[in-house]
Amino acid sequence: MNFFENTRKPQGFGGKLMAKMMNSGHAKVSQWGFSNISAKPDAKVLDVGCGGGANIATWLDKCRNGHVTGLDYSEVSVAESQELNAAAIKQGKCRVLQGDVSAIPFSDEVFDYVSAFETVYFWPGLKKCFSEVNRVLKSGGTFLICNESDGTNASDEKWTKIIGGMKIYNSDQLVAALKEAGFTEIKTYINAKKHWMCIAATK
Repeated sequence: MNFFENTRKPQGFGGKLMAKMMNSGHAKVSQWGFSNISAKPDAKVLDVGCGGGANIATWLDKCRNGHVTGLDYSEVSVAESQELNAAAIKQGKCRVLQGDVSAIPFSDEVFDYVSAFETVYFWPGLKKCFSEVNRVLKSGGTFLICNESDGTNASDEKWTKIIGGMKIYNSDQLVAALKEAGFTEIKTYINAKKHWMCIAATK
């Protein structure tokens, strides 16, 4: 396994290292993604593919009277996220679970926001996974997708050869899958200079 496979599913010591690197390496694109929505202070949030837990911490800061759940299929990521957000977990404001986005372990209409930062590249079938996100969102809830690659930068394609199972999507592909999964109002934001993409889809 090459080290970069840890971006898909962090494992072992290399995965622990990658989870910490992702927290700092994705900080700017995450900040930009968050700037495209305004969060309610009492919101219930699910961060899917939570990695090292930095975005959980940002959600907790934005939704101080709310509750934030992190979900990741990597045991290493879950442990890293729990460690970073230990105080909030102790206060009952946060929990982090191991689970799969194609079968989200929650009942229907639980969350006000679901976020996916730098993770949809690895999801097993967009329509199925997006339908699961739609199912656990409350009516009027928002699904926030934030990617460091908007699918128009040819040099990004090298990562799909280095990391098994990775697929880079453009905004048209993501919007089409979101519509198929039942999302109605879909807003796309692009940082053309950096090839960043953020999509806010409303149920």
